[in-house]
Amino acid sequence: MAFSAVTKRSRSIRAILFNARLFSNSTCRSRRFTTETSSSSSSSASNQTNLIKQLRERTSAPIKDVKAALMESNWDIEAAQTELRKRGKVLASKKYARTATEGLLALALSHTHNRAALIELNCETDFVARNDIFQHLALSLAKQALLVESGTQAQLGFGAGGFHVGPENLEELKLNLEHPKISGETTVHNAIVEVAAMMGENVKLRRGFVMSTSSNGVLSTYLHTSPQPGLGHMAGILTLEVEDGNSQLDALQRVGSELAMHIVAAKPLFLTKELVSSDALESEREILKSQAETSGKPQMAIEKMVEGRLRKYLEDVVLMEQKFVMNDTINVKTLLNSLSKEVGSPVKIGNFFRMEVGEGIQRLEELTASEPVTQAV
Repeated sequence: MAFSAVTKRSRSIRAILFNARLFSNSTCRSRRFTTETSSSSSSSASNQTNLIKQLRERTSAPIKDVKAALMESNWDIEAAQTELRKRGKVLASKKYARTATEGLLALALSHTHNRAALIELNCETDFVARNDIFQHLALSLAKQALLVESGTQAQLGFGAGGFHVGPENLEELKLNLEHPKISGETTVHNAIVEVAAMMGENVKLRRGFVMSTSSNGVLSTYLHTSPQPGLGHMAGILTLEVEDGNSQLDALQRVGSELAMHIVAAKPLFLTKELVSSDALESEREILKSQAETSGKPQMAIEKMVEGRLRKYLEDVVLMEQKFVMNDTINVKTLLNSLSKEVGSPVKIGNFFRMEVGEGIQRLEELTASEPVTQAV
């Protein structure tokens, strides 16, 4: 009896120990499986995070768009990038109707500095205008405009040394963008669309001008509020022509630079009084007459008031009649006379123009080429 009880007790103990070992082994296997699964999941999440980061760096697209494109492309980064570019073109076309009044002017000069191109690239906010990709595109477009030739200068109202360059002249030209995020050869139009998609704003090439000077002349430029060389929000460009090609180049360049700055500050509309159109004069005369008539003075006094104010108007808008901003005791005409004596040969202004980002956009969406700039004959 005692022996039978001991035997039963031993069997029970062995069964308990066996079951315990089974449970222990099962638990260990379960733990190993859980750990392996967790490790695999963690590794996958890490890879996905890296892909999101890489595609974000490549495209500058919003993170939510980057992640969505990767998920739809089964985490294939090349396919996702292509998908983002397709989406971007659709989004950019939808944004095209939105008004873009911010942006930058970009200036490019030939290696001989006798030819310059200035373009205006618009966006919706100053934040985008400060973006490196936007600025790179603007400078690239200016360099492209520098290569454009025109046979319609006379029709556009310019002298022989300047002509207007619009989007229609540039959009289908090839452009090689050497930038980490938008590198490769494409057209000007496609480059603008791609940058618009990346920035999430309407980006628009609005206008451009090209100016050149003769071998005896000097071309001078000035950019105001410039975030980096070649970019600015306001610009003045002019050419000084001299009869004697052996004249003092330093003096011409010094005065040319000062006059380019003057053009930005003083905002001239015409080079000489003779170039002021009769329509512009009559329009201003009517405005001044209406203002003078409110004084209640006799007609003869009113006519004198109008003529006096008209002379003041011409001093304000005609470059040669304007007070020189760096020395208001003389006007620009006197400055050029002094320069002619200094270099020993007659000096004249060949062409000039002034441009400012966004000017006239809210007043009129499409400015004519002659509105922001008046040239010499």
